[in-house]
This record gives sequence, structure tokens and C-alpha cells, in this order.
Amino acid sequence: MTEALVAYHEARARGGVGSVFTETCTVHPSSPGPLVAWRDDVVPGLSLLADRLHTLDTCVFAQLWHGGIQAFPRDGSPAWAPSRLADPIHGRIAQPMTQAMIDAVVEGFAAAAARAERAGLDGVEVHGAHSYLVHSFLSPLTNTREDAYGADRIRFAREVLAAIRASTSPSFAVGIRIVGSEGVEGGIEPPEAVRILAALEDDGLVDFVDVSMGGYHALGKLIGAMHEPLGYELPTSEPVTRGARVPTIVTGRVTTLAQAEAILAAGVADLVSMVRATIADPTLVATSLAGRPEGVRPCIGCNEGCVGRLFDLRPGGGRTGCSVNPDVGSEGEPPPAPVAVPRRVLVVGAGPAGLEAAWTAARRGHEVAIHEAAEAPGGLLRVQRRAPHRDEIGRISDWLWDEVGRLGVERRLGSRVDAGLAREFDAVVVATGSLPRRDGVQRLRPAQAVVGIERAVTPLEVLAGEVPAPRTALVFDDCGNYEAVGAAELLLEEGADVCLATSFDAVAPDLFRSFQHGALVGRLGGYPGFRAVTRAVLVRIEPGRVTLRSLDGGAPVEVDAELAVVMTGFEPQTALVDELLAAGLEVHPAGDVVAPLLLPHAIASGRAAGLAV
Repeated sequence: MTEALVAYHEARARGGVGSVFTETCTVHPSSPGPLVAWRDDVVPGLSLLADRLHTLDTCVFAQLWHGGIQAFPRDGSPAWAPSRLADPIHGRIAQPMTQAMIDAVVEGFAAAAARAERAGLDGVEVHGAHSYLVHSFLSPLTNTREDAYGADRIRFAREVLAAIRASTSPSFAVGIRIVGSEGVEGGIEPPEAVRILAALEDDGLVDFVDVSMGGYHALGKLIGAMHEPLGYELPTSEPVTRGARVPTIVTGRVTTLAQAEAILAAGVADLVSMVRATIADPTLVATSLAGRPEGVRPCIGCNEGCVGRLFDLRPGGGRTGCSVNPDVGSEGEPPPAPVAVPRRVLVVGAGPAGLEAAWTAARRGHEVAIHEAAEAPGGLLRVQRRAPHRDEIGRISDWLWDEVGRLGVERRLGSRVDAGLAREFDAVVVATGSLPRRDGVQRLRPAQAVVGIERAVTPLEVLAGEVPAPRTALVFDDCGNYEAVGAAELLLEEGADVCLATSFDAVAPDLFRSFQHGALVGRLGGYPGFRAVTRAVLVRIEPGRVTLRSLDGGAPVEVDAELAVVMTGFEPQTALVDELLAAGLEVHPAGDVVAPLLLPHAIASGRAAGLAV
């Protein structure tokens, strides 16, 4: 429990949330996790968290956890699970737990709860959902034991909760998180969840229940991205909460205080969990209660900066952030001070980077003008949001555009900037973005020229409606994110037969870590005119036909296609940067003009530019 993590939670408490639940606290060495609760040295850090949040009138709970089949001991031994099953992500076979293993984990939960109470926390929540150990004992999908723990799948949860009760005082709150639905055939559904909760209530083991959805067999339901509707978990949570005798918590893409209030007013639950929404804006509650809900920075449900970074093993990954809020992780740092001497700042480009730069500079007290060459703000997001199920990605540019107007920023559309105009300002932020490459250079075969590449169009042209609707199309994806597959899905919606070819081993692999991949592939597979070709490179584009070659060798593959859509990356639009630097002006590049990366980089670099002027 670092100072940075305490500051993260403290910011949400200061912003008005009533209760904070920690990240998962692992209760046994067989389940490595983000917070360790099986050692006594966790107590000082938890005490610091409790002390700081209690001064803000916020309750603090530790979420006690064993990852089960999804946790891999650091010594390389098999994961601990009720049965000998393969984990659904990696396919690693778990070892069935012996009675000694079960007893050790039960004791681990009890000892961890006692530590939490000793640290001054208000209670604990046993994580009994999302394919983790307690859940895997509860679920008929993963518990195939033939002993007492299989005959009574609730037995392990009972033992865990009873041990926690015995190790803590009566006033210490003990709850459990369960799923209303696992979202997969053979798993827990609402009637079974109702039965589980009733049994635990009858035994007097729980003070509250937190009802969620999904698991690692249905990853897209666990933390639903923007393809899921707001409140998507409520239909499977409500049957459980309606019959509960203890206080209830629900969650699942609740993004505004008004939405949460409607859930409470309807009697669906007693409390509402809003995690990603308060990552995006820790002041959500206070700002809304102050009468300005439109001032809340919106969560757009992209999952890219939060869970996407957490599950990203590449450099810079492994730690939660936020696509729309670059402050996540640095809450303990002092806020930027207002400027002593305001300057005239020109921001070129009203995409997410430019808008964030303008918002930041204006909040610091500068006199800011933002000029956009297009007739509407939003940059690439304006086009990308036209892909099916992607409209919400543009909500952040909508919000920033409105906010900079409220801050008094001069907003100009259809305005191109040159050195003459820029000289009227003290500093210039250039956020002119990037455009899709058209040279056909492919990441795995950069020396292989694509014959006829000039015939291809880009995914953005498809999304913008700038090309006639074809009967057949080949979409080639060399990037692995959403642009190409978004264009492919739009073409399929419009009735075209689409072959999606990619150089990767799977379609859009970057979407795995943001929990969007399964839903996307499921939708694509539902179109009768869709097929996919993986591990391929482009060779030739001709009228009515595209030739591919497998990376694994073999004869070329010809695909009938009236339209070829090619995505091989983005090219920064740096001409204005070069012009202004040559004119001797103070220039701060931001966003894709620096490097064409994902939305979190665009907004974070816009923030940095707004602080630098």
C-alpha cells in the first residue's frame, strides 16, 4: 500500500464517494496479487489508508481474494483450484486442492480479515466472483469434485466466511461479491445466485452482497466496454438483489450520478459501484451534487487506459491509468499552480490532444485560442466514432469542446494556421494529428512493395462515408487495433461481403487486453458474408481482386474484392511544426503529431503541452 495508492483512493474520497474498496488483497502465497494481505506488514499501509479516508467520512473495505485458476504461483507450480481444469485464458492445467490446501486458504482469509480490522478498516468483501477461487467452488462450471465440496458447492464459501466471522469482531462488516450470471452456458445464472445468497444469509454469514457479472469464460461481460449498454449487468443482478435480506451493491457501466440515483430510486439496490467513472473523474459525486453534472469528465468505456494498461505486459503497462484522465496515478502530486503572467496561447487542432492542451492552459489562466481546419471538432475521434458500437469514444472530445468554451477559449472551426497567424501568439501548441499511411509498407515485410497500392482506400474514408458501398471488400489490418475492424464491421452492416486479412495471429489482438475482443469477433462471425485470413501480407491490388500471401509460405491467395481497405499505420502531420520552428516560434507538439499512438497518449501529451506553455 504505497503513498501513491493511498493518494489515488483519497482523491475519490475527497470527491464525495461514500465507500472505497481496495484492489484485490491476496490471502495466500499460492495466489500472487497486487496487494498482499497474508503478511503482517500489510497492516501499516492499510492503517494509513483507513486514517486518511476516515477523516473524509469515507468507509474503507478490503477486498479479500484468492485467484484460484487465474493465479499462478511464482515457483511455477500449478494454480490451486477445486478441480483439474484448464484456465480459460492461457490453458494452464490447475491442480485440485487437497483438504490441507483448502484449510490453509480458509485460514488465510481469516487472518487477512483480522489484519484488516487491526488496521482500522470498516470491513472486508470476499471476492466470490469472476472465476476466482471462491467463485470456482460455487460454480457448476468449474467445481466437478466428488467429495463434500462438490456435493455442496457453497461449503467452501461458508467455511471462508465463518472463519472470517470467528477472527473478527461482531461490528466488523463482512460481505461477499457474487455473480448474478457467469454469462456462459453451464455457469451460474440468477436462480442459482439467489440460492447461494439465501444460504449464506440463513447462516448469518454476510452483512452485504455485491452482485456482478461474468468471469474469465466470458471476459467481455466482466468489465464491459462501450459495446455494452449502460447498466448492462442490472438484468442479471436485479433478480438477486430484489430478494436479498442484506444490503446490496450493483455495478456495470454506471457512469453518472443521475443513473446511479435512478437505480436506487427504483429499489434495485442499496448502493451503486462506480469504478471506471470515478477513475475518469474522481470528483464525479461532488461536481454532480454541486449542480454541474455536465462538468464531470466522462468515462467513455474504452477500457484502454484502465484495465487495458493493467493487462498490458509491454513497457509502460501493468499499472492502471485512464484514457481520458492523465492524472490517474499521480494524485499525490500538487496541482498545477495558476500562471503568474498569462500568455496568449494558440492551439492548432481540436482533436483530443489539442482540446486537452487548450483546457489545461485555460485552467491555468492563459488566454487561449483553438483553431481547427475541419468544420467540426474531434479530430480522428470524429470519424472513428462512426464505427458500429463506437460512438462513445467521441464523448471525450464533445466534453472538452464544451468545457473549453465555458473557460472562455476562443474556438475557430474551418481555420487553417500559418506562421503569420501564429506570430500573434506567445506560444503555439501544434496538435495537427496524423492520417493513415498510403505507402503500403507492412510491419513484417517492409521491403515488399504492394503492387497497385494506389487503388486502396483507408478505414477512415470508409467510416466517413467517402467511398461508394461495395458488394465485396478486402480489409487488411497491419495494426491490430480498432480502425480496420471498425471499417469492416460497418461494411458488413451495409451488406457487403468482407474478407478481413491481418498479419497478426488473430483478428485485432490489441483488443484482448481491453476486454473487447470476444464481443467484436462474435459480432463479426454473425455476419454471413464475413471471413478472416490471419498471418497474411498484401501482394497486389487489382480491379475486383486482391492477392495475399501467407507468412507461412504456400501459394498466393486471391480474394474477390471491389474495394480494398488498407490499414498499415498512421503518418504524423508535421508540416506546421516544421514551418513554425523554422520561423523561430515557441512550438509544443502534442498528440499524434509527436507519435501516432492510442488515445491515452494523445490526451496525456495534450496535458503536458498545456502545462509547458
